[in-house]
Amino acid sequence: MTLQLTLTILLNGLTLAALYFIVASGFSLIFGLMRTVNMAHGSLYMVGAYVGYAVFEPLYDQDVWYAWYVGLVAGMAIAAVLGVAMQKTVLGWMQGQELRQALVTIGISIIVADQLLANFGATSRQFFAPDAIFGASFVPGVGRYPTFRLFQIGVAIAVGIGLWLLLNRTKVGLMIRAGVDDRDILSACGVNVPLVNIVVFALGAALAGLGGVIGATAQPLAQGVDGRFLLISLVVVIVGGMGSITGTAIGAILVGLAEQVGQALFPTYSVILTFVIMVVVLALRPQGIMGRAR
Repeated sequence: MTLQLTLTILLNGLTLAALYFIVASGFSLIFGLMRTVNMAHGSLYMVGAYVGYAVFEPLYDQDVWYAWYVGLVAGMAIAAVLGVAMQKTVLGWMQGQELRQALVTIGISIIVADQLLANFGATSRQFFAPDAIFGASFVPGVGRYPTFRLFQIGVAIAVGIGLWLLLNRTKVGLMIRAGVDDRDILSACGVNVPLVNIVVFALGAALAGLGGVIGATAQPLAQGVDGRFLLISLVVVIVGGMGSITGTAIGAILVGLAEQVGQALFPTYSVILTFVIMVVVLALRPQGIMGRAR
């Protein structure tokens, strides 16, 4: 294996990890911080992608330069609205009932998948990146590389920094972290805990929608991808540590690199590497790499 090929595989792993981080960071907020078992997170990814595409397509046909950006905003907004609706009508009164939450959200994911299939069909869809982030860029040691994949890394870094600042440098972040440790005391201090939960759920769902549009730009979107991204998000959050944005980033990098290296060296068994990482981490550090012991 040449040095150029090795660097290309590693860069592919990092760009894939960037997409995994964007989606899994939303799952980390909902599952890791709120302790809400949302098994419909992959469905939020698909809803964001399909709704964004429905808005993007007619604008793109009219050769409007901002078509992709409008689709991105629409996908995030609708995913956030659906997330809020789920939290407000179904999950809000199931706090602490993990099995109920899991079963209900699995049911919701099945319904959402059927509705998307009925409305959009089984044909693959794909966004086309705007000219500003389309084409190829020169990367030392690699050569020409798709600009949009590098853009994915930039978006992931921006999301990570934004979430870290939100959770560690704002009053809202303080309330979110306090609610994780003791909801009753937080409520007694006069904080509207249900409203905080809705804000967190909306943000986590919007990140899933963001990942949906970006993922459907990098590669075609097809039915069934919701299960894949739900599973990846679970693995990333478990490996990194529940509720830790830094841990989620580390988990995403490990999983993304393992997937790409595995496909290059032994493609038939590449999926095993991801689960080997999870098993090893759980055996040595059950709370995850950056998780807190409870």
